Amino acid sequence: MQTMRDAIKKRFSCRTYSDKPIEEKIRQQLALIINATHEGPFGNRPLFRLLNTKLITIAQWREMATYGVIKGARNYLAGIIRPGHMAMTDYGYCKEIIILQATLLGLGTCWLGGTFQAGVFAQAAGLQKGELMPTVTPLGYPAKEKSLIEKIMRRLAGSDRRKPWEDIFFIDVFFKPLPRAAAGKYREALENLRLAPSASNKQPWRVLYDTKLNIFHFFLKRSLQYKMLGIAHLQDIDMGIAMSHFEITARETGMAGAWTVKAKAPKEKTLDYIISWQPEN
Repeated sequence: MQTMRDAIKKRFSCRTYSDKPIEEKIRQQLALIINATHEGPFGNRPLFRLLNTKLITIAQWREMATYGVIKGARNYLAGIIRPGHMAMTDYGYCKEIIILQATLLGLGTCWLGGTFQAGVFAQAAGLQKGELMPTVTPLGYPAKEKSLIEKIMRRLAGSDRRKPWEDIFFIDVFFKPLPRAAAGKYREALENLRLAPSASNKQPWRVLYDTKLNIFHFFLKRSLQYKMLGIAHLQDIDMGIAMSHFEITARETGMAGAWTVKAKAPKEKTLDYIISWQPEN
């Protein structure tokens, strides 16, 4: 039986889809996953809706442009949340869990944060006043051949490349690299965090392991470019995605723990402290 850790390694950003409809059995399983209650580490509860041709007119689908990025998708996962403290981080955390479950069902997915026409999707999802829909995600069976634009985008974004371990994981002080051997039983959890998708493949997360207190502190390295473009929230979503990968792996490998916010967490002027993971043993 495949695990969520398998899904983390298997998932990729799929931008080209087969015209094969999602099987009814799979659609029913997906509906159960999507309609469940979802809550992030900070207590926010995003809502998710599956958009398909039964809910949207053909004319609307034609308008649902993703600027040529997505080809062939007829189903989209819309995520909705209200503004709140760390809402976007919880949003990313919860949505990535759904995406990984969809991966285990054999479906392809892709995070879209800035390459979709928000107005049409918002109307299709029934977005209410005070609600936000930061991203949408196509769902479907991956096509056998990638479109030309997908090949170009993957090459430009370096989608298959990840930052070296020593650039994102540190031990006791910034910026002393955490040796893989020193990560011990958390090595796989950190490696799966490293595999997390992120906007433009920026990989903005940084983790500091405090050996004295046996605790992992999570930080966000913000991009000035994203702030200037008014899309800084995408990196908060990235952090939530990374957190979900870490926790999923820790729990599946038998390492209990809990998220906690430390008032006296270490400080580094180039990073924003987000949260800490406190192992139970």
